[in-house]
This record gives sequence, C-alpha cells and structure tokens, in this order.
Amino acid sequence: MKKIFITDYFLEAKIEKKIFGKSVKVICLNKKNENNFPHAIKEADGLLVWHTNITQQTIKNLKKCKGIVRYGVGCDNIDLSSARNFKIDCANTPDYGIGEVADTASAMILSLSRKIMKYNESCKYYKKGWQENVLNENLSSPIKRTNEHFLGIIGAGRIGSALALRMKPFGIKMGFYDPYVSSGHEKVLGIKRFKSLKELSSNCTIISINSVLTKETSGMINKKFINSLKKGTILINTARGEIINKLDDLYSGLKTGKLGGIGLDVLPDEPPIKNEKLIKFWKNSKHPLSKKIIINPHAAYYSSRSIIEMRVKAAENLNRVFKGLKLRNIVN
Repeated sequence: MKKIFITDYFLEAKIEKKIFGKSVKVICLNKKNENNFPHAIKEADGLLVWHTNITQQTIKNLKKCKGIVRYGVGCDNIDLSSARNFKIDCANTPDYGIGEVADTASAMILSLSRKIMKYNESCKYYKKGWQENVLNENLSSPIKRTNEHFLGIIGAGRIGSALALRMKPFGIKMGFYDPYVSSGHEKVLGIKRFKSLKELSSNCTIISINSVLTKETSGMINKKFINSLKKGTILINTARGEIINKLDDLYSGLKTGKLGGIGLDVLPDEPPIKNEKLIKFWKNSKHPLSKKIIINPHAAYYSSRSIIEMRVKAAENLNRVFKGLKLRNIVN
C-alpha cells in the first residue's frame, strides 16, 4: 500500500483520504520540526507539507518518494536543491485563496488610508465633543482623497493583479514592479509599469508587497528602501514576512514619518518576538503609533472555503503521480 505523510498542522486527513482512495494510506504527523519525524518517514511515497522545514536531512531518506507538494504558494521551507539532487519533484499550490489575500490587502489599504482603525481607537477616549475632533486629529497628517494616492504593487502575479483589479473602482492611481511578468501585462491591467523598485518607491504613497520570497526579495524592504519613500507612505505586506529585513526598520520609518501606516499579515518571526519595539507599541493602544499599525496572524489566505480548496488541490496534484502523470506547478 502506498503511503502519504502530511507533515504538519492537520490532525485528520478526511479530505485527502477521499481523494487518494483506499489504496493509499494517509498519515498525519502534526510535527513542526522534521527532527521529530518518525523513522517510518522513509516509507513515504509522497509528502504533503505546510509549514515544517524540509531539509536534506529528511529528503535523503525518501527513497520511495515520487513527489512533495506544499499546501500554499511559497516553497521557501523546502530544500529544493536537495530534492532535485535526489530526483524528487516539488510543487506548490499557487491558485487558492487568491481572492482572500487580495481582499485583505485591499481592506488594509482602505483602513489605513481612511484612518478607520485610528478613529475607532481614538474616539473611545474623547473627553468632550465628537465630530469636531476629526479636524484636530488631522492637522499634522491630513487624510488624502483616495484618487490622490498612488498605489505601487510589488509583484504582479495572481494576487498582485487581483489587488489591482479590486482597487481600480476606487479611482486610485496604480503601478507595479515585477521584472518576471511578460511585457504587456501592464496593458492587461490598465496600470503603469515601473522599471525599477526605486522608481516605484519614489512615486507611490501606498505600497503593497505581493511577491514571492526568494534570495532576491529576502530583506528587500529595509532601512534604505524606507528612507527612499515619500513622507507618510502606507506599507502593506500580505506576502512573506522575510521580505521585510527587520521590524526595527519599520519602527524607525514610523518614528521618522516616512511611514504613515503599516498593515502586516505576515512577520519575519511568527509569532512575533515580544521585545520588538514595533510589537510593543502595537500592543500599547495608548501609544499614538499603535493606531498606525495593523497586524494579523497570517490569516489573509483563510476563509472556510479556501482552506478546503487548498487541501483538495494539493492532494489532487500529488495523486497525479500515482496515475503516471507529472505534478502540476513544479518549482525548481
């Protein structure tokens, strides 16, 4: 009997078992660390992986493995080089939860640009009056009309493109930087194409990160990048936490006024390190900086339907190898 191991997160495999059928045994390990994998992992004919790091330590023992499929878009937690050396194909699941992530990025953009979260907090503590407080609160940093903003999207793949289409009806000006999408994509979206990250950063008042994590993008958002921004720029990241060099860079950007707001669904460390300055001020609702920070617990992908879609698509993909077919969405 063939054996599929689900490495982490899921405690049951009802969805996967239905797809693989009775001729395949599906085993849920629920192990966050590969050091805790059982010796039986060597019997795997395939792996379904979410967050656990899969290194050469595990891959070299997968003598029977026909494929590794990740629940999710990025494959930065899988040692692709080792998998290639041992002739194991790896694939991701890039086409689930696109709408959910694009919706979250849109919501963060609108919430921060319209100061919805700020008002929600500050009006709780008005000592007197009501609407007249709005004028005073905007003396130093007035709210712009949405069509006065320029949204720069870093990464114009599925999610970045979906975000652009969602934001268009708001009349916001837009552009993207992505050297890997084909020429003419800007015409399909009807927005500007920036030739460099520097050009994007110097022209935009809202920036959304929607790129994958690679050696090129790791730490891309750093102090130098933030210093190149227009004053009061809003920064959104629903992609990968490690694209931001460190949270201290964002904290400094808020302190200097280069950043006017931050929306993060992902962090360099999850859960966040408690002594990070940005995290301390985010938790302190009385600190003025806290009203400029939105942090979600890596939840942008989630809806009751998207989690099922992800599991179904990953399992169906891995099941292809047992039918003599090649994996879809192979990553190198």
